[in-house]
Amino acid sequence: MAGSNAGQIIPFPNGSLGKAASQVGFERAELQKILDLYGRMVAAGEWRDYAMDFTKDFASFSAFRRAAEKPQARIEKRPSLRNKQGMWTLFGEHGQVLKRGHELAGVLAPMERRLVKAVDA
Repeated sequence: MAGSNAGQIIPFPNGSLGKAASQVGFERAELQKILDLYGRMVAAGEWRDYAMDFTKDFASFSAFRRAAEKPQARIEKRPSLRNKQGMWTLFGEHGQVLKRGHELAGVLAPMERRLVKAVDA
């Protein structure tokens, strides 16, 4: 296993030390909004599992109906797009862009509407 990172703990970067962060992450309030939606979708029977991915360019939250399939929705944060079309993007099940924007709440709106339909049904 020479050169393998298996079992190694990699610390989350701390931007307060004056160094640029080596990976993008979610702030506490952002993650709270995302997990709040996730919890309500689980309660409605729409989602059952999730995954998070953190790279140097983006952070993503993927929600799954079943663990063995493609994500039903993916929320991505790309700070490099902050001054362009907005750093938040909502992707659909087939990778299509459903919504882009500068505010997380606006980008989550299509999933909120889907939740209202799921509860009414």
